[in-house]
Amino acid sequence: MPSRAAAAGERHYVKVAPANEAEMNQLERTNSIVTVGIIGDFDPASEHRATSKALHHAAHAVGIAARVSWLPTSELSTGRVHQLLSPFDALWAAPGSPYASMGGALCGIRFAREQGRPFVGT
Repeated sequence: MPSRAAAAGERHYVKVAPANEAEMNQLERTNSIVTVGIIGDFDPASEHRATSKALHHAAHAVGIAARVSWLPTSELSTGRVHQLLSPFDALWAAPGSPYASMGGALCGIRFAREQGRPFVGT
């Protein structure tokens, strides 16, 4: 069952970053930040919070920061896939199907494959 935010078509952004804003600004100036788009319908009551935390821990382990955005699958089925996903360095298909839009999820996965973006599906 999709979360209320996903059902309303709202994006849920999770800022996964260093402990303070000054450290984040320093990392941005040195290009030590990775942006990850998570294809999925964020549900705060599910394992989705752990997905965001895992990205933070992995980035921290290699000395960078991660900026994570959850991308509702219903937005990816609107024909704006390239516009929505191009800004991200990597993409992750979130666990927790059924998705609000399986077609949207598949469009996001296809974009990653055709554009040669790093991709993880869980």
